[in-house]
Amino acid sequence: MNYQQTLKEVFGFDSLRGGQQHVIEKVLDGHSSAAIFPTGSGKSLCYQLPALLLPNLTLVISPLLALMKDQITFLKSKGIAAASIDSTQTREETQAILQGVRNGEIKILMISVERLKNERFRQFIAQINISLLVVDEAHCISEWGHNFRPDYLKLPQDCEELNIPQVLLLTATATPAVIEDMGKKFNITKENVVITGFYRSNLDISIIPVEEEQKRSALFATLKQKPDQASIIYVTLQQTAENVAQWLQSNGIEAKAYHAGLKHDIRESIQHQFMNGDINCIVATIAFGMGVDKSDIRQVIHFDLPKSIENYSQEIGRAGRDGKLSFCTVLANTSGLNVLENFVYGDTPDREAIQYVLDDIYKSSETWETQLLRLSKDSNVRQLPLKTLLVYLELKHIIQAKYSYYADYRFKTLISINDIIAKFQTERQQFVSTIFQCSPKAKTWHTVDFDALWMGYRGERKRVVAALDYFHEQGWIELESKQVTEVYQILNKVESTHVLAQEQHQLFKNKEQNEINRIHAMLDFFETKTCLSHELARYFADFNAPEKCGHCSACRSEAAVLPRGYTHFIADDEQVKWWCQELQNNSKEPLANAVFARFLCGIPTPLTTKIKANKMAGFAKFESQPYFEVLELVGKLNG
Repeated sequence: MNYQQTLKEVFGFDSLRGGQQHVIEKVLDGHSSAAIFPTGSGKSLCYQLPALLLPNLTLVISPLLALMKDQITFLKSKGIAAASIDSTQTREETQAILQGVRNGEIKILMISVERLKNERFRQFIAQINISLLVVDEAHCISEWGHNFRPDYLKLPQDCEELNIPQVLLLTATATPAVIEDMGKKFNITKENVVITGFYRSNLDISIIPVEEEQKRSALFATLKQKPDQASIIYVTLQQTAENVAQWLQSNGIEAKAYHAGLKHDIRESIQHQFMNGDINCIVATIAFGMGVDKSDIRQVIHFDLPKSIENYSQEIGRAGRDGKLSFCTVLANTSGLNVLENFVYGDTPDREAIQYVLDDIYKSSETWETQLLRLSKDSNVRQLPLKTLLVYLELKHIIQAKYSYYADYRFKTLISINDIIAKFQTERQQFVSTIFQCSPKAKTWHTVDFDALWMGYRGERKRVVAALDYFHEQGWIELESKQVTEVYQILNKVESTHVLAQEQHQLFKNKEQNEINRIHAMLDFFETKTCLSHELARYFADFNAPEKCGHCSACRSEAAVLPRGYTHFIADDEQVKWWCQELQNNSKEPLANAVFARFLCGIPTPLTTKIKANKMAGFAKFESQPYFEVLELVGKLNG
């Protein structure tokens, strides 16, 4: 298939980079493929060009709204029929996009992975012919990846169920273990995995050891070396972003804070100003960056430690995409280490919590229905690890996800019910009339009673939802759905749920250790005496980078030794007991030691959020202490 003409006419390029050409030719030859390219090296073109030449829809799974919007804007600027579906759209906007997909007018549709669990969208997309499934940030599918997202694990199964013949995986940050794992899950052979060099010769990398109290002045000095140039300063916490931005402003540097706690429109505005060059300095949590395709970012400064080598490489990858010299600096010490580690410890469910989930499953006989938000609160497991637990149980063939549905559907009529019924004839008219009979009205909204429809009229839920969707599409009703209920088949009854709970808990402990090791691997990397660029490339399976780049602090004989900030742990035992007792008094169930330790370290959990534990005297009293030392103290006091 000749793609050169399309490349020239649509995208304005005379030729492709080596890696791009390999991937595009593999996709056009009908092979599933994976592109492991560094940030900013044109991964997107690997699906955009084939999408125009393949006969049917290209469905793209993208992890972030900002990423989708930027790509859609770019595609539309090239006259390409592309769209995304997301939660910010109006009903009319979404319906117009679905209609465009149905008519074959839209070639590229971008969605989040969660959209595939939506009952209504699933029914729609199952009727569409899809040529290619593209998974952006594909490392999310691997437990060994730094951003593991359980919903991504279902994608191979989704691909099969939707009869999608080909897959293209895209990522910038995949270690050898992750690359192997991704290939296995999607049956991509080694010859169809394209890895281009990770090394970037225009990035000057420095690790500067700085005591915590000297960090602000070091930041100011670093920024002043490159005044009026686009810079991103990365921090761990939202509060730090606000404080540092205010401090810089008071010292004459026009900086803005950017984090997930800001309102959506404020975030959009700040990003827009940065992209346009109206502001040059952003102080951001990792919420900023995905999809920020600004080519002239000259500096990326890490004010706090990044979460891992993967995060670090992704964040510095935003610098110098125009190929010009750009500077990446870490102001490094270990004082933020406990904060990073505490994020990890907060995601490990207690054995008692896992036992609660298993008991809840086995209360049912054949199918188990659950609402994740409610189960998260009841079991005291955060939603992400809870989803991970359910995936683990699927992999062990204890349960199997069947589908999810909205427990509640409600609608208000935009034209009269009689007018809607009159639009149908014979059996269909009878069916439509029945839906309205079984949807009692409050003041304005009708609530659909699916049980009554089934018991009285054998009205199948699937058919009812399809009819309501059709009314909604036609503009006859406004339809709302809420409370997603996940339905699982129970496959195996085990002899002892206690043994199973212990096994699953061990999996999480292994994962926890893996994450902690990842943090320490990053510290070791920052303190390496060998070339930083070489070590970074090797970590990501690029074994061709020069052994001495000549543009990093290690090559300049400035290898870092990070200051070890450590405060001695002093605790008044009686005081700690009193703090823990206050937490226990507000809980109906006896609490595990790990729950007390998280509370004292200021690590939020569903339970502490529910009972407003952050207002209690003991909350976060030991947030600067290592979690395991606090856990040991609680064990001793409760022993």
